[in-house]
Amino acid sequence: MGRLNVAPLRYLSREDFRALSAIEMGMKNHEVVPGNLISSIANLRNGGCHKKLMNLTKHRLAVKERGKKYDGFRLSNSGYDYLALRALASRDVIASMGNQVGTGKESDIYLVSDNEGKEMVLKIHRLGRTSFRKIKEKRDYHDKRTTASWIYLSRIAAVKEFAFMQALHDRGFPVPKPIDFSRHCVVMEAIKGFPLCQVHAIQNVPALYEELMELLVNLANHGLIHGDFNEFNLILGDDDHITLIDFPQMVSTSHPNAEWYFDRDVTCIRDFFKKRFNYESELYPTFQEISREDTLDLTTCASGYSKEIQEDLEEALQMMTLEEEPEEEENEEDKEDARDNDQTNTEKDQPSCPEARNTSDLLQRYLDDSVGALDHTETFIEPENENLLIEYESIIPESPQKECQVDNDDIESQANTNRTTTRKSKAYSTRSMSTIPPEDVKARVRKEQFKQRQKIERKRMLVKGEASAVNRKRKENQDEIKDFAFFGNW
Repeated sequence: MGRLNVAPLRYLSREDFRALSAIEMGMKNHEVVPGNLISSIANLRNGGCHKKLMNLTKHRLAVKERGKKYDGFRLSNSGYDYLALRALASRDVIASMGNQVGTGKESDIYLVSDNEGKEMVLKIHRLGRTSFRKIKEKRDYHDKRTTASWIYLSRIAAVKEFAFMQALHDRGFPVPKPIDFSRHCVVMEAIKGFPLCQVHAIQNVPALYEELMELLVNLANHGLIHGDFNEFNLILGDDDHITLIDFPQMVSTSHPNAEWYFDRDVTCIRDFFKKRFNYESELYPTFQEISREDTLDLTTCASGYSKEIQEDLEEALQMMTLEEEPEEEENEEDKEDARDNDQTNTEKDQPSCPEARNTSDLLQRYLDDSVGALDHTETFIEPENENLLIEYESIIPESPQKECQVDNDDIESQANTNRTTTRKSKAYSTRSMSTIPPEDVKARVRKEQFKQRQKIERKRMLVKGEASAVNRKRKENQDEIKDFAFFGNW
């Protein structure tokens, strides 16, 4: 990822940041943003976008990609950091930046201060490190996507953490006070203390153990489970009280694996107190003891809280608030039963689905054609085909139009009379009927033709000008061939 050097930030002009913002906007739907698209988005007053891009690549704020087929630019982590820092500085949230005080598998921690000299903490999310790359298995940032940019995933993590921190702080939980966020950076108040993993002696161990277990239960009663409740995410202050940090992985108590996450958090604390302080208590909370008091998982959109669960909860709340007389309920039930009976009767009278109607129409058309062929032509029908005709006739549902119906006795009599006249000539006729409706066949043909036209258009499409890496490569090869030919002749 590299270290964050903010020294060049003061020397960048407004046009440089416009070019950086143009790359960021282009990366919404481009992996590598072409130079002409960046210049059109930036729309610099005096032009010279290419010069600005070269200056950004010099400071490693942007990366120029020269691939096999495409040439363009993409944002680096430092460039994304500069955009976030400039946004926070323009809002007078931060004025200076200090040293790096911590690092982890998902983020870096820096000390910052505002115009008044108040010390704060800046957390920069950096997803994609080699120590933590299985984000699709551990988090739900991808949603239904298979791949996504690490920068975009870092932004989602920062938004989720700020939302959790704000909701918990408003309800009085021991968490840092959130101040502001921009892109993948979150600014919060600085907590004075030490991580619990660095503490080796405590005056009152049972009281601290009880406080941690109460915090776990209180979070679960509000609908949230921390998911990473261990000694590395707990800060012990000077007053021997705990402050909870690190929130992107929080899940809802309605999550399918909520009980497993809750039991894991409890086990982490019990094992730590047993190893570090030689303290083991028989009292510990279980997931069945949770009684919901609030819906923080709904307000923060925690993972595991689906729309179906939300609808069920709303229905349950409505049932609790409704107070109706039993007579009215009985009358409503009678009305609903009568409506259901009417609906079932109408469904019996009508065909069940359009597919059944199509099949019945096709079979009726087949029988009509077969009778017409028997009347006008001399054909030979085998006994197996006779049975098929009778079975098809039995399958057809009764229709109100009696004129279109044909009796089985008439079919058999006509088949017998025609069989006697056609045995001498031994003429055979076969009829094939497709069960696929003609509308589906036409739709498939149109779809296939559309695909063929798209293939032809792709072959004709050629990237021209500076954006064509293929043409650039061909030109370089031609120049090399000319140089070698010159030396060969010489």
